[in-house]
Amino acid sequence: QVRLRESGGGQVQPGGSLRLSCAASGRVFNINTMNWYRQAPGKQRELVAGITSGGRTNYAPSVEDRFTISRGSADNTWYLQMDSLKPEDTAVYYCNAISVLNIEGATRDHWGQGTQVTVSS
Repeated sequence: QVRLRESGGGQVQPGGSLRLSCAASGRVFNINTMNWYRQAPGKQRELVAGITSGGRTNYAPSVEDRFTISRGSADNTWYLQMDSLKPEDTAVYYCNAISVLNIEGATRDHWGQGTQVTVSS
């Protein structure tokens, strides 16, 4: 089992920055991909950014060039650096780990509890 704990959310003015952290514990060696999702009130959860164990990243077009996903070099923590924040970035942000269970490629999703990000003046 993998346990995820997000932190770093809060309120910030438009144009500001926040860095979200996702600390993983448990069977972290099985994690193949780590993603950040967000869900705004009344909207579906959407993928914001992802990073594979090999370091390949992908971003939603709405956040590309503003957000950066990374993994800490010394611990099982992943980060989402968010710059030039806009009011439309307001949402609950969730980290999602995808574990590979066997050589056949079966996977399992793990989710954190979420952290609120509010961008407002």
